[in-house]
Amino acid sequence: MSKKNISKYISLILRHKPEEIGISLDEHGWANVQELIKGISRKYNFDIKTLEEIVAEDEKQRYSFNEDKTLIRANQGHSVSVDVELQEIIPPDILYHGTGVKYVSSIDKEGLIPKSRLYVHLSDNLETAENVGKRHGKPVIYTVKSGEMYKLGYKFYRSVNGVWLTKKVPSKFLER
Repeated sequence: MSKKNISKYISLILRHKPEEIGISLDEHGWANVQELIKGISRKYNFDIKTLEEIVAEDEKQRYSFNEDKTLIRANQGHSVSVDVELQEIIPPDILYHGTGVKYVSSIDKEGLIPKSRLYVHLSDNLETAENVGKRHGKPVIYTVKSGEMYKLGYKFYRSVNGVWLTKKVPSKFLER
């Protein structure tokens, strides 16, 4: 099995379904590395070396180890309620959100909402937003007036891998 498929499985476990392999996450999203390896080994040929390679090579830097590599967590994207200890931060005036054409009418009406996730994901550059949008077909890029939102009391966070997060973006702060 490819490392890419194993990485997707790790993402599923650490973001959405830890119970699928019989582990639990603490309140900050951390999982015991040995328990994770044991659980994933039931389905894939998997060990600490493979896990370390996946974490190091992941282009999006989805995962973090604690200092002694006994714990691991997904950096963001959870549907299970965890506090990944994000620091509130002042956003740039403009952020971007990439999506597919099929979501435009809903976004134009409702704005950006996290759906099954805890936060809406935004980027500080067009290239990333376009790459995200391409995953949904023909990409559509929204410009988010994040500076204006912040001045009105909306909170923004940046995960350790550079993804900007906020609870929602009302449509009045969006431009296509």
